[in-house]
Order: sequence, then C-alpha cells, then structure tokens
Amino acid sequence: MSYPQAPWILQGYAFQTLQLLDIERVRPFIPTELDIISVFPGKTVGGVYLSKYGTGSVLEYSELIVISGLHSYKGKFGGWVSHIYVDNPDSVAGGREIWGLPKELAEFTWSENSVTVRHEDKLLCSLNYNRQGFGLQQKLGALSFSSQGTDLLLFPAQAEARFGLVSSKLEIPQQSPFSSLNVSQPWLTVHADQMRLVVDAPEVVGQTPIKARL
Repeated sequence: MSYPQAPWILQGYAFQTLQLLDIERVRPFIPTELDIISVFPGKTVGGVYLSKYGTGSVLEYSELIVISGLHSYKGKFGGWVSHIYVDNPDSVAGGREIWGLPKELAEFTWSENSVTVRHEDKLLCSLNYNRQGFGLQQKLGALSFSSQGTDLLLFPAQAEARFGLVSSKLEIPQQSPFSSLNVSQPWLTVHADQMRLVVDAPEVVGQTPIKARL
C-alpha cells in the first residue's frame, strides 16, 4: 500500500457531534498517562466525527472518528481518538504508521440527509441530519493525542470551512464497539461545508508503557 506523507490535505465536508460523556465510561479507552478534563461533575466532552473527502484531497475516502473526551498531559491538551474507521486501505496504512491511529476498514453509505457506517456486516452508527442553508466561513484548529508503540503522540489539525449548526439524530446500536461509551443524542451538531482540512505530522510528547486500545 502507498500513502502520502504528512501533512495530509483533505477537502470535502464533515459533521461533528458534541456530547457529554461519563468519565468512568471513557477511562478504559485511554492511556493512564492522560488526565481526563472534567467539564461537569463526572463528565467530559466527546463526540462523533463523520466526513467525506473528495476531489482535491491527497486521498479520497470517508471517515468515522469517535473522540472519547478531552484530556491533558504535562500542560498539553487534546482529544483522544478511541475508534476510527475509513473506506480506503491506503488511509488505514497511513493513519496507523504516521499517526498511530487504530484505523479499520468500514463501509460508508451516504445519502442526501444521512450516513450509515458498517464494519464486517455490523452497524457501527448512523447519522440523520439536515444540511445547512447558511454558515460562517472561518478557520478552526484542534489537537489530538494518539500512541504508537510506547510513544505518546500529539498532532494538530486545522480546518477552514463554512461552519453551521444543524439538527441531527445519532443512532449507535449495542453491538457497536463504542456503544459502551454511551454516546447519547447530540446536544450540538456542526456541519463543515466546503472544508479544507490539514492534518500535520505528530510529535512525541511522552511515553506510555501500555497501548490503551479496546
């Protein structure tokens, strides 16, 4: 398999849901070195990211990311990607070898107002949404932790898009690998249209003796 080196430049559209997650449910999915940031008693913030990258991208593929809370490590802050699925084998290889992300292959079915993701004939999740009629063009950045071997990594991503709020309904069946996170109905869903996403190479920020993947 062949894949481009970082940074990856991806163009398309995405949906990001935001939910409050129980810290005790999140804890088994992350390295013990990371501190979980509490935004309410016993709660952190996470969500589900669904995207489709097309023409103009270094690789064309769809992606599902589960962000299991906000975390800190020695003064650095970022999300933790506990589950990630794509429909391009080159993206799987690049994600694992460059960023240490646990990418797996899945099947994505997009329609005008919904997306369904399946892995090995099992439903992972489905999102029904209303596309935005307007939005605000702006740039946003985020940091994410990952791990590769015993290295704890941190990498940035910057998105420029037309951002807007949309209504949505998220369904995650019990057989889904991330159903135990109890990712409930989103209290906020953001649609990024006409998006240009740049994901930079990671840096090593620490060591983790045990790679925390479930």
